[in-house]
Amino acid sequence: MSIKNDMVVQFKYTLRDEKGEVLETNKDLDPIAYLHGHNNMMPGVEDSIEGKEVGASFSVTLAPETTYGVRNEDAIQRVSVKHLQGAKKWKAGMRALLDTDQGQRQVTIVKMGKFMATVDVNHPLAGRELTFDIEIIEARDATEEEITHGHAHGKGGHHH
Repeated sequence: MSIKNDMVVQFKYTLRDEKGEVLETNKDLDPIAYLHGHNNMMPGVEDSIEGKEVGASFSVTLAPETTYGVRNEDAIQRVSVKHLQGAKKWKAGMRALLDTDQGQRQVTIVKMGKFMATVDVNHPLAGRELTFDIEIIEARDATEEEITHGHAHGKGGHHH
């Protein structure tokens, strides 16, 4: 069964940086499930899975434009220290969570002051060429409910 739109796809992955170092993996965890063709996955990853068969294992190196985006050098903001989440004491280089109008966002501390912090709101992997080792574990036709909701349900997907 070839992967196409309106299918729920489950896959495992290992993400590597430009030097081949492992950044993250779900190799020994449950696979990720997503609804193919509904903007639920990075475009580069979804495009690389399109047309593949269950059981396929492959590697794909993707440009920043198709993963976490290009770095925006102007994406620096000053925020109140009280809004930073994830630690009690902050230092430059640490990552924090910050609530925004678009939901929670991971930021990187650039400079710390007593009351204000300068943070970089780019995704930590923005601007980097990344390699994904992907193994397609399972695929099935999505239910009408999943298509209507725009995401996969069940194990590895969204739970209502």
